[in-house]
Amino acid sequence: MRKSLNLNTNLALFCSVITFITLLKSCRSSVSTSLNDDVLGLIVFKADIIDPNENLSSWNEDDDNPCNWKGVLCNPRSNRVSELNLDNFALSGKISRGLLQLQSLRKLVLSRNNISGIFSPSLIRLPNLRTLDLSENSFSGVFSPDFFQQCGPLRTVNLAHNNFSGPIPDSLSSCVALSVLNLSKNMFSGGLPSGIYGLHGLRTLDLSNNMLSGVIPKGLDGLYNLRALDLSRNRLSGSVPNDIGECSLLKSLDFSGNLLSGDLPVSLLNLSFVGNVNLRGNSFSGSVPKWIGRMRGIETLDLSDNNFIGILPVSIGNLRSLKVLNLTLNGLSGTLPESMAECSNLRVIDFRQNTLTGELPQWIFKVGLQEILLSENKFSGKIDSSVSLAEDVVYNSLQVLDLSDNVLAGGIPTLLSKFSNLELLSLSKNSLTGTIPKTVGELKALTVLDLSENKLSGSIPSEIGGATSLREMILEKNLISGNIPTSLEHCSSLSLLDLSHNSLKGPIPLALSKLDELQVVDLSFNDLSGSLPKQLANLQRLLSFNISHNNLQGELPGGFFNTISPTSVSGNPALCGSATKRSCATVLPKPIVLNPNSSGEIVTGSSLPPQLARKRNILSISALIAIGAAAIIVIGVIAITVLNLRVKASTSNSTAALALSNGDDYSRSSNDANSGKLVIFSGESEFSAGTHALLNKDCELGRGGFGAVYRTVLQNGRPVAIKKLTVSSLVKSQEDFEREVKKLGKIRHPNLVSLEGYYWTTSLQLLIYEFVSGGSLYKHLHEGPGGNFLSWNERFNIILGMAKGLSHLHQLNVIHYNLKSSNILIGESGEPKVGDFGLARLLPMLDRYILSSKIQSALGYMAPEFACRTVKITEKCDVYGFGVLALEVVTGKRPVEYMDDDVVVLCDMVRGALEEGKVEECIDERLQGKFPADEAIPVIKLGLICTSQVPSNRPDMREVVNILELIRCPSEGQEES
Repeated sequence: MRKSLNLNTNLALFCSVITFITLLKSCRSSVSTSLNDDVLGLIVFKADIIDPNENLSSWNEDDDNPCNWKGVLCNPRSNRVSELNLDNFALSGKISRGLLQLQSLRKLVLSRNNISGIFSPSLIRLPNLRTLDLSENSFSGVFSPDFFQQCGPLRTVNLAHNNFSGPIPDSLSSCVALSVLNLSKNMFSGGLPSGIYGLHGLRTLDLSNNMLSGVIPKGLDGLYNLRALDLSRNRLSGSVPNDIGECSLLKSLDFSGNLLSGDLPVSLLNLSFVGNVNLRGNSFSGSVPKWIGRMRGIETLDLSDNNFIGILPVSIGNLRSLKVLNLTLNGLSGTLPESMAECSNLRVIDFRQNTLTGELPQWIFKVGLQEILLSENKFSGKIDSSVSLAEDVVYNSLQVLDLSDNVLAGGIPTLLSKFSNLELLSLSKNSLTGTIPKTVGELKALTVLDLSENKLSGSIPSEIGGATSLREMILEKNLISGNIPTSLEHCSSLSLLDLSHNSLKGPIPLALSKLDELQVVDLSFNDLSGSLPKQLANLQRLLSFNISHNNLQGELPGGFFNTISPTSVSGNPALCGSATKRSCATVLPKPIVLNPNSSGEIVTGSSLPPQLARKRNILSISALIAIGAAAIIVIGVIAITVLNLRVKASTSNSTAALALSNGDDYSRSSNDANSGKLVIFSGESEFSAGTHALLNKDCELGRGGFGAVYRTVLQNGRPVAIKKLTVSSLVKSQEDFEREVKKLGKIRHPNLVSLEGYYWTTSLQLLIYEFVSGGSLYKHLHEGPGGNFLSWNERFNIILGMAKGLSHLHQLNVIHYNLKSSNILIGESGEPKVGDFGLARLLPMLDRYILSSKIQSALGYMAPEFACRTVKITEKCDVYGFGVLALEVVTGKRPVEYMDDDVVVLCDMVRGALEEGKVEECIDERLQGKFPADEAIPVIKLGLICTSQVPSNRPDMREVVNILELIRCPSEGQEES
C-alpha cells in the first residue's frame, strides 16, 4: 500500500512538473528562464525526498520565485538560488538530478538527515559550488578514481558519518581550492591518498574513524597551511614522519587509536602553535622526551595507552599553558616531579595504571586541579599529610579525586569536606584505617563515594545523609560496624548501595524503601538481623538485592523478591519464601487440649460448644495418626531411594561427580577410576566444598559434535552448564588440554559464553560453562510457538551482538570453526552469547576431515574452503558462517531447506531474490512488514558479502561490526512486538 501511495504521489508530482513546463513555454512573462530552472530543479529534487515533518511544504511548483521557500537563499542581485540549507530536516529518500539545475548554487547543506543511495560526482562539478555538506546521512558506494576530477572551486567538502567505502581517490589533487576536507566516520580503506599532499590551501583534514592502513608517507610538508589534522581511529602503522614539523601552523594533531610505534619525532617542537596533541592508543615507546617541555603552547597532551617507560621529565613543569595531561596505561615509574606545581593552568592529570611511587605531592591540591586520577599505582604515605601540609589549597575547584588501588595508609582527612564541588571520591583498595569522617555529609555535590577494600572501622555516620546528591555509595570489604543509618533516606538519587563484607548489625531500615532510584543493593556478609521491610517490594527499579550470609528472618517481601536469585538470600537460616526454598509457617488455630483431670470436660482455645469440640477432638486425633503413618511411609521411600542411588553410583563408571571447591584446583585420589582434577577459574566463594553435580540424562540440554551438555544446579542455587566431551580419543594430552582450556577461560565478553572451569581424567573431560537461560537462537527462530517470534530490533541486536563476540575472538586469534544457530545462546535480556568457541584447539591437529565431520556438522554454515586442502583456513571461515547466520536471522529460514523434490540453499535463494529485485520477499513473513527496509536490506546484503565464495572478498569481523553500527537507523528505538 505504501509503495502504491508513493508511486501515485510521484506520478502526480511528475504530471505537475510537465504541466508546469508546458505553461512556462506557452506564457510570456518577465520571469527569466534561469529562474524557472531553479524552481524546476527544486521541485524535481523534492519529488524523490520523503519529508515526514513537512519542512518543504512551502515549496510550491506554482511559485515563480523559490527565494521565500524554507531552506532556500537567493543572491539578491541575480535572484538565483545561491544556498540550499536543509540541515536536520528529518529528510530521507534519494538525491535526484534536479539539483543540477541550480547552476548558481554556492552552498549545499543536507547534513543530519537520513538521505541514502549512491552520491553522484556530478554535484561536485556544479560550476559555482563552494560548500558541500552531506554529513550524517546514509549515503553509500565506492568513489571512482576520477570522482574529484572536476571539483572546480570547492572550498569545503564534508561527507562525514556516512557509509562510503573503498579507497579515497587520488583525484583529490584536482581540488586545489579546498580548505576543509572531512571524510571521517565512513568505511574508507587502503592507504592515505597521495593526492592530498598537493592541497596547499588545506586548513582542516579529518579522515578519522575509517579503515585506512599502511604508513603515513612523507609529504606532509606540502600541507603547510594545515590548522587541524585528524587521522585517529584507523589502522595506520609505522612511525610519525619527521616532516610533520613542516606543518608549522597546526593547532590540533590527533593520531590516536592507530598502530603507530617508535619514538616521538623531535620535529614536533616546530609546531609552535599546537594546542592539542593526542597520540593515545598506539605503541609509542621509550621515555617521555625531555624536549616535550619546550612545547610551550600546548594545552592538551594525551600520550595514554602506549608503551612509555621511565621517569616523567622535570621539564614538564615548563608547560605553563597545559590544561590536560593524560599518561594513563603506560609503564611510568618514579615520582611526580615537583616542577609541575608551576603548571598554573593545569586542570586534569590522569596517571592511572602506571607504577608511580612516593607520597602524594602537596602541589596537586594547590594548583586548582579539577580532576586528579592516580589510581592503580604504588603511591604510599598518608592522604591527610598531603592535604594538611599543603599551603594555599584551592578547595573550590576539585571535582574528581581517584586515588584507588595504591598503598595509601592513615585516615581519611576531615579536610576533604572543604572540597565543596567534589563529585567523585574513590579511595578504594588502599590500607586506610580509622572511621569515615562525619564531614563527608557536607559534600553536597558528591555523586560517587567509594571507600571499599580498606581497613575502616567504626560506624557509618548518620551525617552521611547530608550528601544528598549521592548516586553510588560503595563501602564493601571494611571493618565497619553498627547499624545502617536511617538518614540514607535523604539520598534520594542513590542507585547503588554496597555495604557487603563488613560487621553491620541491626535491621535493614525502612528508609531504604524510600529510595525510588535504587537498582543494586549488596548487604551480604554482615550480621544484620530482623525481618525485611515489606515496603521494599515497592522499589520499581531494583535489579539486584543481595542479603546473603546474615541473620535475617521472616518472609521475603513480594514484588522483585519473588524473582530474586537464591544466591542473593542464602545463608539466612530463618529467612523464608520461594527463593529460599523454605516455605513460611502459616498461622494455625489454637490447639485443642484434653484435660487429664476430667473424664468428660474438653478445654479448647475457643468458645465452641462441648459437643462440637468433642467431635473436632476426635477428628484431630485421627488426622494426627494418619499424618504420622504417612510420614513413616515417606521416610521409608526416601531411605530406599537413597540406597538405590548409592548402589547405582558405586557400579556406574559413566556418571561423574564434581566436588566444587573455593580454590583454583581440586584433585581427588588417583586410585579412584572416576577421580580427576577439577579447576574453577574464578575461585569464587559460591563454589563451596562438598557441592556435587551429577550428569543426569534428565538434565541434558542437547548434543553437538563435541559432546552432550547438561544443566546442573549447585548447592548454592547457581546453575551451570557442563559439556561432557565425547572426542576423548582425539583430545590432546592433559598438559596441552589444560593449557588450551585455561586460555579459553580467560576470554571474557558480554557476547561470549564464559568458560568457568574444567574437569580432567584420562577417560573423561568436562567443561564448565556459565548457564544461559534463554535457550538457543535455533529454538527462537525455528521452534517457537506461533506468534511468539523475535521482533526486528531483537533480530538486529542479535546479529550485532554475534558480530561483536566474533570480532573479540578474532582479536585474540581464536577461530570458532563451529558457527551455527544452535551454538548461539540468548540471555535473559535478549543478548546473544556465542558458545562452543575455540574447542577445535583441543584437538591435536586441525585436520579438515575432523573439523568437517566433528565440528562443522551443520550443513550450510561451512565455508567452501573446507573442501579445498590448498586454501588456508582463517578467520574468514567464521565470517562465512556469520553471514549465513545473519541471513537465517533475517529470513527465519534454515541454511538448507529440504523440499519434496528440491533442496534450497539459503544463500543462493537470497542472492537470486536480490538480483530479481524481490529481496524484501525473503524477510521472515512473521514480521508482517514490521521492519525498516533501510536496515533489513543492507543487513541482507552484508550477509551475502560475508558468504562470498572467495575468502579475501569477505570483510573481517571488525569491519562487519562497524558496518552494522552504521546501518542502525532512527527506527532503532522502536520496539515491534
